[in-house]
Formats: sequence, structure tokens, C-alpha cells
Amino acid sequence: MISPLYGQLSPLRIPMKAGRAPVSDSDAEAYLQAVEAADGQQLEQGVADAINSFVVGCKSDGIWSAIKASCILAGARTLSGALVPLVGTAPTNFNFVSADYNRETGLLGNRTSKYLACNRNNTADPQNSRHFSVFCSQADTGTRTSSTRNFYLAAWDGNTGISGLHRFGTDGAFNIHIVGNGISSGDGSLAGFLGARRSASNSVTYRVGSNNTNVTQTSVTPRSLNWLVFRSATGNYANARQSFYSIGENLELALLDTRVSTLMTDLAAAI
Repeated sequence: MISPLYGQLSPLRIPMKAGRAPVSDSDAEAYLQAVEAADGQQLEQGVADAINSFVVGCKSDGIWSAIKASCILAGARTLSGALVPLVGTAPTNFNFVSADYNRETGLLGNRTSKYLACNRNNTADPQNSRHFSVFCSQADTGTRTSSTRNFYLAAWDGNTGISGLHRFGTDGAFNIHIVGNGISSGDGSLAGFLGARRSASNSVTYRVGSNNTNVTQTSVTPRSLNWLVFRSATGNYANARQSFYSIGENLELALLDTRVSTLMTDLAAAI
């Protein structure tokens, strides 16, 4: 008797495409599935594992709960996937297109029209418990004047109670506001992790070039402004390339720096 499978491929011999294995952390897995839905296909296992390690590490460090709005602007296969929020509300995209996005190095601004609105207000976090950060794979560049400002991340319109991180003046120094006066931090040509935090009414810590600096500065009432990436409320666009941002309550910047920097290294290796 001829086998009913004669002339057919046995089901056991049909080539099957292996899917990505679920990761261990439920928040990371939910994020990955949302990114994959936006991308229209699964991510590589190495990318998934890198993001899972980041989330697990932030939880282990005790900083995860302080992150209230964040996007990993790298790793995803598409721009749509990169704009899926890791935490909080999705940003609104203004004028970025697929050609601006690189899976390894992030999203490139143009200094004229491209930015993200984070859809989180500067008043959402306590006056004396807050942080913000970005990861720049490429610092802002270009001709500068004594009054030039180019913002990486900002809830800033020039009034009191503003927050933000930008390059300023002919020397392009980093200038940081965190519901208080501006603080100049030196060499603004540095890339990598940049951030600031306020843990008390009279002091601010900022981190540039893997170094923390503590500054005495009195806080004021936060001004009601939407957080923006790549510009401020008055314009002041940057042409940096950025692959991460976070906004939220006070946390240890060195811990977040380590986690984000490792994430970017791991994503580049996995892609």
C-alpha cells in the first residue's frame, strides 16, 4: 500500500522559521511585542535580550519606577517601532522620516523642523524630585553665535521654572536648567549619556562625560510646558543624533548611564 504521504513532504520535514523566544521580564516583553507590531515583524533575539537586560538591570538598580516617560530610539526595525514608548505616553512625531532613523545610532535632527513632543508636562514630576536624560551618538554641530541655543531635550521657553539640556554660545558648552537657573557644564562637543537630576530644593546634579557635578541651586515652581526632544518651545533646534531619552523623578544618574550605555553597545552588536 502506498503511504498517504507519498509524493508529499512530511510535516516533520517542512522547514520552519524559528520565532523569537519570549524574554524573562513582563514589561520588556510587552514593550517588545508593541515594537514588533509597529515594525510588522519580529526583532532579532539579540535585540530582545539587550532590551530585556536593560529593563531587568534598571529594576535591580532601583531606578525603573522613577522613569515616567522614555523611548529607546534605536533597535527597532522601523521609525514607527522606535517611537513606541518604553514607558509612558508615545511621543508625537513632527517631520521625521524613515531616512532619519538608524537602528544602531538613533534619530537625527536637522536644526530646522524635526522634533518629538513627549506628551509629558514639566509639572508632572515633583518640584524637587526629577530627572531627565538623553543618549547622543552624535553631538549637535554647526556654526555658533554668542546667543545660539540648540536643545537636546527641553521644557523651556525662557521663563522661570523651566528645564532642559542644550548647547549654548560660541563655545557650545552644555547648559542645563532644572526648574532653576542655567548651569554651564563645559565641553558641549561630547556625545554619550547626558543628564540631570534634582533630589532637593537647593541642589542639582548633572552628568556629562561619565562625570557627576553637584551644584547649589534653589528650585522654583515648574512651568507648565510639554517636554520636547530636539528643540525647545521657542524653536532652538538641534541636529544631534539621539538614541534614548528619559524623563521622570529623581534617580541615580550614574546607574542609568551604565544601563543605557550598555544597552546601546549591546544593540549595535546584535544588529
